[in-house]
Parts: sequence; structure tokens; C-alpha cells
Amino acid sequence: MAPSPLCSASPRPLRAPGKPPRDVRPPRAVVVAAGTRVSGAEARASLVLALASHALSASQRRLAELADEAAKYAFPSGRFEPRTLEEALMSVPDLETVPFRVLKREAEYEIREVESYFVAETTMPGRSGFDFNGSSQSFNVLASYLFGKNTASEQMEMTTPVFTRKGESNGQSMDMTTPVITKKSAGTNKWKMSFVMPAKYGSNLPRPKDPSVTIKEVPSKIVAVAAFSGLVTDDDINQRESKLRESLRKDATFRVKDDSVVEVAQYNPPFTLPFTRRNEIALEVERNDIAL
Repeated sequence: MAPSPLCSASPRPLRAPGKPPRDVRPPRAVVVAAGTRVSGAEARASLVLALASHALSASQRRLAELADEAAKYAFPSGRFEPRTLEEALMSVPDLETVPFRVLKREAEYEIREVESYFVAETTMPGRSGFDFNGSSQSFNVLASYLFGKNTASEQMEMTTPVFTRKGESNGQSMDMTTPVITKKSAGTNKWKMSFVMPAKYGSNLPRPKDPSVTIKEVPSKIVAVAAFSGLVTDDDINQRESKLRESLRKDATFRVKDDSVVEVAQYNPPFTLPFTRRNEIALEVERNDIAL
């Protein structure tokens, strides 16, 4: 006689209502996309690969941007016509600079008519306009404004040169900033450094967040410029200024303005070899027929 189902030799274990059997495992998670069943592990692997691909693409774009930026320094522009062997060895980064036209060229200097431009300016610490610590501190203050520390969080392109100047600026003070200029305030031992602002902004520059940074418009002017290479020191500038003033005394067309103060322009980043650097000193001049 067949055993009754109720009296089976291996009866099923009893379980509380609503609880799954102990040997029952949850089904494998699947993702259904476009009609294809994909496991959770495969989906995670695909996501990791997609993120890696995106990161690689972004890295390649960034490398291309960095290479393009480096090329501006590695392949300098030819905007200056060399007059001497020293000038022929000088290099200038292919960056936006102050627009000008040459009115006259002499053996030791040239006369330029410079268009108006805007600068960002800050007072330098210390008594020298060319010591490393003071220059670095002022440069970083202006660079921070240029690269986003402003009311619009706007990142602007770097320009050249950096100016260092003695005496008060004749520009109109505004709430904005940029090449870099260093100047010495009249009657004090303080110097000022300035960056030339990209021309596309005009007077619509974002306001600096740092109260030590001010924006000025430098009016159009005529200047006498002498170029030189190497590192810049206070003694070197004093000697070159005296030499330029002496040369201009012999100029029949232009004379140094009575209130003119020396301005120093430095075109190159710090890693540039001294003999390939381009530096300039400038004095504002006027035509002799105006002075008479």
C-alpha cells in the first residue's frame, strides 16, 4: 500500500507564515536597457568605463589647453624689430600687449605713440620695486584678481608686459584692474605694480574683491623706450634712466616732459633665461614744438 502524502518519510519543514524558506536566495539584480538584460555587476562595470572615458577626454582637452598656453611662451611673437644683437636674442611671449606705433627709431631708443589702456594696480611692500619677495607678493595679488578674485568671478587672460613705475599715475581711478606695472609713488618710498587689462573689456572690467587693487585708465601718450635684457635691479634702472635722459637731450624732435617718471616693463615669466628676457624703460615725452 502506497504511503499517504501526510505521512511522507521526508516531510517538508514547517515555516511561519510570511517568512521565506531558509534556502531561498533573492534573485540576481538585473538592468533592462533597450531590451537587453544586464546584471548589476555589468552595469557598474559599464559605468566605471564610461566615467574613465569621460575623465580621459577631459584630461586630453586640458592637456591641449595647457600645450596651447605653453606655446605662447615657447614660441614668442615677433612684434618687436631688433636694433641690436642683444635685442635679437630677446624673446617676448605671444600674449596680448599694449598697442602702440613707432614714430621714430634711434640707436639707443625709439619713440612710440601708445594707445590708452586700463591697468590693475597695487602698492608694493618694501622700498624696492624689484626685490623677489615684494614683487612676488604684488604679482600674486594682481594675478588673483585676473584669474577670478573679482565680483564677476571672471577669469581673464594673461597679458604682457608687467609694468613697474615710479611716481603717481595720471590715469583716472576706477573700481577695476591688469600688464604688470611697477612705479614709485611721488614723495614716498613705495612702488606700485600694474597689470595691463585685456582690451576686450574696455571700461567694463569686473570690480576687484581685494581693496588693495584699483583700476585705472592710462591715457594715450608718447614715450621714449630703451630695451635691455637680464635681471632688473634698482641700480640698473637708475643708470639706464640717466642714460636715456642724456640721449633725449640731443633729440631735436622730442623732449622729456617735466613731470615724467621712469616706467619699467618686464615681458617674460620668471623661468626665462636672463639673456633672452626683454625689459624696457620708458619716459613720457612731448614734441619740442609743443614745448616752445
